Amino acid sequence: MLRRSRRTSGIARRMLLSCGVAAPLLYMVGHDLLAALLYEGYSPFSQAISELSSFGAPTRPAVLALLCVYSLLTLAFGIGVRQSTQGGRALRVAGDILVASAVLVPVWFPFPMTSRQDMDPSVAMGLTDTMHLVLSGVTNLLMFCAIGFGSTAFGLRFRIYSILTVVVSLVFGFLMSTEARGIAAGEPTPWMGVNERIAAGAWMLWMGVLAVMLLRRTGRGPELADAT
Repeated sequence: MLRRSRRTSGIARRMLLSCGVAAPLLYMVGHDLLAALLYEGYSPFSQAISELSSFGAPTRPAVLALLCVYSLLTLAFGIGVRQSTQGGRALRVAGDILVASAVLVPVWFPFPMTSRQDMDPSVAMGLTDTMHLVLSGVTNLLMFCAIGFGSTAFGLRFRIYSILTVVVSLVFGFLMSTEARGIAAGEPTPWMGVNERIAAGAWMLWMGVLAVMLLRRTGRGPELADAT
C-alpha cells in the first residue's frame, strides 16, 4: 500500500514538473502563432509581445486565453518544484516564487500596453501604461529571484548556466528598452521584437531546463519526497 502511494505521488509530481516544459513552449510558440494567424501585418521582429494584447489588437482575446493557460501551467510547475525537497530550502523558495509569478499573470489583464496607433508623444503616460511597466519590473524581479534560488539545485554547471541566463535576459532586455522609447515618437523599432523574445526566451528556456532536470531526478527513484 505504501509503495503504491509513493508511486501515485511520483506520477503526480512528474505531471506537475512536466508543466514546466509545457508552459514555456505555449508562451513562446503560442504568441507568434496567434500573431501569424490573427494579426495581419504584425512583425515579431520589430514589435513587442505586449502589442499582441493591447486594446484593439485582434489577438487580444486569444492571447488572454493563452496567458490563463500559461498561468495555470506555471502554477502547477511551481507546486512541483516546491515539492522537490532534495534541492533544499532554496529550491522550495524558487517554487514559491514561480507560484507567485503565475498568480501575477492575470493582474496584467486590465493594464495592457497602448497600441502604437493610439500613442501620443505630447500626452503623459497614463495609468494603464504605467502599471504595465510596473508589472513588467515586478515580473522580471521575480524571474531573477527564481533563477537565483533555483540555481543551487544542480551544482556548479547549472549555477553557471543560470548566471548566463540572467546576463542574456538583462542585455537583451536593455536593448529592447532602448528601442521601446521610440514607439510613442513613431520611430522605427527594427529589432525590438527580436531583443524582447531573446530576453524572454532565455528565462523560458531556463524554466524548461529546470523542469527536465527535476524530471530526470524524479525518474531515478523516490529521491523527491513530499514537502513537509
